Amino acid sequence: MIGICLMVSSKSFSQTAQTFDQIGRFLNDATMYSEKYITPATDAAVYQASSGWMTSPKKRKLFDVTLAINTNVFFVPHRDRSFQINNSEFSFFSIQNANGDNVTSATVPTALGSDTNYYLTGQIDTNPIKVSAPNGVNEETIVYPYIQGSISLWKGFEVVGKYSTKVKLVRGNYQVYGFGLKHNFSQYFKSLEKKKINVAALVAFSKENISFDFLDTYTSYGNLGINQITGKVDTWQFQVSASKQWKKFELMVSSITNVSDFKYLLTGERGQIEDIIPVQYILNEKLKEIYKTKFNYIGEISGRYQFSKIYVQTSLAFGKFVNTNLSVQYEF
Repeated sequence: MIGICLMVSSKSFSQTAQTFDQIGRFLNDATMYSEKYITPATDAAVYQASSGWMTSPKKRKLFDVTLAINTNVFFVPHRDRSFQINNSEFSFFSIQNANGDNVTSATVPTALGSDTNYYLTGQIDTNPIKVSAPNGVNEETIVYPYIQGSISLWKGFEVVGKYSTKVKLVRGNYQVYGFGLKHNFSQYFKSLEKKKINVAALVAFSKENISFDFLDTYTSYGNLGINQITGKVDTWQFQVSASKQWKKFELMVSSITNVSDFKYLLTGERGQIEDIIPVQYILNEKLKEIYKTKFNYIGEISGRYQFSKIYVQTSLAFGKFVNTNLSVQYEF
């Protein structure tokens, strides 16, 4: 399919094998750079979406409703803010610094990193291409609010849902939404209930969408239509939680296992070069090569305090990353 697109769209290029080779090498380099740039951010998105699903493992009365406003705070680790690129890795591009000098290597930001002044340069036929290496969000923490609600059902089951609007980041945006089903198990062990120990399990599904400004381009063909890249993550989560209650305070510990499917695509505006060759479509086809599935094992600890029908809860999730969550809840 990609080869057909190149052949059909090549009428405005010189009809040479060299042209096809240059375009192919450009697409390969862009795919390689995409993976290194956005993967740390999509890995982090899983942690952000995994926290705060269960407010309490307690069994609630039938049709009890809880509504909550949550604020999630993700701490951006230094190790995932940059990566090294070398000319030897590229088959089309060469690395250039802010002064226009060619260099053999550079440290550039991931989507979680800061700013950079490096460029990637190349040429198709006699037409130069200059790509500004993308910057990151340049934030120590990523904060986003969301709403969450639950309703208790029969036999100790409870349905949970969460939703965030599209949150604007410095150079992109983030959104998460999903639903889950919790079941209380301590109801089957009266000795645990007498000691105010609660145990429950939860299965949840969430969708995380995270987008970033990507490769700004300078070409004689105009914009290439690769100025925004989006990671789409579908996550299934299994969580086991246990809590102990002392009067109005409840302490909960959780073990979280999730599996996430990662997909990537370019979502920027259509570039002028699309009149010649469908670059965005071809790159999106090539990005399928870096789709992946990952497992995560996360620990979480939280404390919840009751003020009449209002509860305040803080949680800390830890593993590869550290994520915190603050929730204010109202029980009907």
